[in-house]
Amino acid sequence: MDFEIDRIKERLLRLDEEIAETMRRLPAHSVKPPVMMDLLQLEDERDQLLQILKDRR
Repeated sequence: MDFEIDRIKERLLRLDEEIAETMRRLPAHSVKPPVMMDLLQLEDERDQLLQILKDRR
């Protein structure tokens, strides 16, 4: 069980990096739909993993 939690935490760190990188790709104006979709998918995955960690407490 601890191994799974460690994997989730590692993935969360990577997701935070990916989210930050995607945010840097967002232009100030005229956001491209594919970039926004990437960002939303990353944030959804992060939210799901955070919920898993919360439920295990």
